[in-house]
Amino acid sequence: MTEPSLLLLIPAYNEEARIEPVLRDYARYFQDQYQGNFSVCVVLNGCHDNTLAVVQRVAREFPCIRAENFPDPIGKGGALIEGLKLAPAADVIGYVDADGASPPRALHALIKLIDQADCVIGSRWLPGAVLHQAQTVLRRFTSRCFHLIVEAFFWMHIKDTQCPCKVIRRPAIERIYSSLRIADLAFDVNLLYSLKHAGFSILEVPTEWTDKIGSKVTASLFRSSFVMFLSVFRIRLIYSPFYKWLRPLRPIETWIYKKLRAPQPRPGPEDLPGADRDPP
Repeated sequence: MTEPSLLLLIPAYNEEARIEPVLRDYARYFQDQYQGNFSVCVVLNGCHDNTLAVVQRVAREFPCIRAENFPDPIGKGGALIEGLKLAPAADVIGYVDADGASPPRALHALIKLIDQADCVIGSRWLPGAVLHQAQTVLRRFTSRCFHLIVEAFFWMHIKDTQCPCKVIRRPAIERIYSSLRIADLAFDVNLLYSLKHAGFSILEVPTEWTDKIGSKVTASLFRSSFVMFLSVFRIRLIYSPFYKWLRPLRPIETWIYKKLRAPQPRPGPEDLPGADRDPP
């Protein structure tokens, strides 16, 4: 039976040491196991190593792979927002990290459920999840604290908003694309709440996961966590009736993100001068 055409996005920041085997694993698996059109777009986010050359070398062997290179840092969320511009090219759009924490079969398992919901997401916190290598105690603690904050703000009842193994139907992406503003690691919350707010369905299922050594989140855990909290708070404000009155505070927000060396949230229609309508 033919499966839906799939576009897989892989955001990458200085991944020359890890991305080649991941690309080869995904290309080989989906060539052999997937009964539909499959393509990979690696979105390079301000890389200053040899990641682009590695991707281009693998792409010569696997034509399904391509690269979109952004020389200036735009954040992981920013890379995914840029990659999602390619949504019209496929029926289903998915994304995973460049470190190979999610194996190809884990992504394929989500795609097999896409007829049950508009978005299917993997979870490391549901019973049945297979964790070959769990996160550190500190990472698990900060993850659960972040989960409590997200649940308090949005009541989405999702156990693992941050697992980077998700698939979404193209019509859903096209509908909510203008609502995607968050360029840092809180992008997933922005995506999921935008889907919920627009009335799309989300299915969370156990996934297979291997925590990888060298995580860039772990290396700057507290700064990343604080940035994510600020961005989640911003998302909550966007969907409040008071957001348009906070426009004069944008310069302060910009200063804070710069001080934290974090990618700036992208402006939405309501951020433009003279805008007075509610956010989408």
